[in-house]
Amino acid sequence: MPVILILILASLAVALAFLGAFIWAVKAGQFEDTCTPGMRILSEDEPARQKASRNEKQQAAEAAKGQTG
Repeated sequence: MPVILILILASLAVALAFLGAFIWAVKAGQFEDTCTPGMRILSEDEPARQKASRNEKQQAAEAAKGQTG
């Protein structure tokens, strides 16, 4: 019988800890913007594309420089 009492108290302590962590996360603003991260994957990544085109231009310039030199 005392074992069940210990288990009940332990489960209540864990449940209260999770409830406290959830309340803390809500107050800290963790769940304020849940839509934007899901939509961000659908948008195109312009800076990465521009960076890639710059790298290709640099490689082409180095290759042309290597052929002439």
